Amino acid sequence: MGQVLIKIKVMPKGPESDVEKIKSDIEQMLKPKDIKIIDIGFGLKSLEVMFVRSPEDGDTDRIEKQLLQIDGVETAETQDVTLL
Repeated sequence: MGQVLIKIKVMPKGPESDVEKIKSDIEQMLKPKDIKIIDIGFGLKSLEVMFVRSPEDGDTDRIEKQLLQIDGVETAETQDVTLL
């Protein structure tokens, strides 16, 4: 069976949040495939975090809960899940 691509939008607590630190913490904790920092406006940025997992390890609820434990993260919401 193939791999699953999971895309999750992570929002920091506010424009004063250090998105580079959040990005670094995500990389260390969860080993994503890629992270993009997206400018939203008025100084606010979000992170688009992409994971490639086996279907058995593709539990998005578990990944979202882990992301919410990172200091400075307000929300983590799955945007897309697709089979590769």
